[in-house]
Amino acid sequence: MEAYILIGIIAVLVLLFTAFKFKSKRLAKRKAHIINFKVPTKVLQTVKNRYPHLSDDQLKTVERGLREWFHVNLLAKGKPVSMPSQVVDVAWHELILFTKFYQDFCQKAFGRFLHHHPAEAMSSPKSAQQGIKTAWKLACAKERISPLKPTRLPLLFAIDALLDIEDGFKYQLNCQGVGKEGYCATHIGCSASCGSSGAADGGGDSGGCSGGGCGGGS
Repeated sequence: MEAYILIGIIAVLVLLFTAFKFKSKRLAKRKAHIINFKVPTKVLQTVKNRYPHLSDDQLKTVERGLREWFHVNLLAKGKPVSMPSQVVDVAWHELILFTKFYQDFCQKAFGRFLHHHPAEAMSSPKSAQQGIKTAWKLACAKERISPLKPTRLPLLFAIDALLDIEDGFKYQLNCQGVGKEGYCATHIGCSASCGSSGAADGGGDSGGCSGGGCGGGS
């Protein structure tokens, strides 16, 4: 009897290990596809037409931001995520117009179609919707930034200000004096993760909602 129980336990462990290896291999393959897929030239040309001041190097930063966005959605595992950048949203929208290409990309990167939702700012300088909170948490995880006490902004939250996007969303770490032109990024992390430690996927360090990170300069 004990032998049968032992065999059963071993069989279950083997199945669990096999499933884990399969999921890990699939995730690695999807990440690799996001890193390596070739963005059509017209996508960045459309971004250039919308924002003529962008240089070739800056357009490469937009492309990197687009890949970061797809990584965030991969980590989200189907949960709703809001796009925090206007310039990356323009690139994403243009990519979707390459219908067959985008369908194939989504299948290889996510195993499903990733629908487009308009870029979304915080509802006020110090109040974020759940989709933005999720984007913040996962973008921080991807770049190993503490979502509660960040020392820098993840690219998706920094790019509009970095590239001087006129209609972009401008996030700031120092929330003193944040007004109509900016959003307080540290308040996102505090409202999203208060009482938790670290970020999804093991990125970032831990912290509480008191101290210099969350709520600073309110």
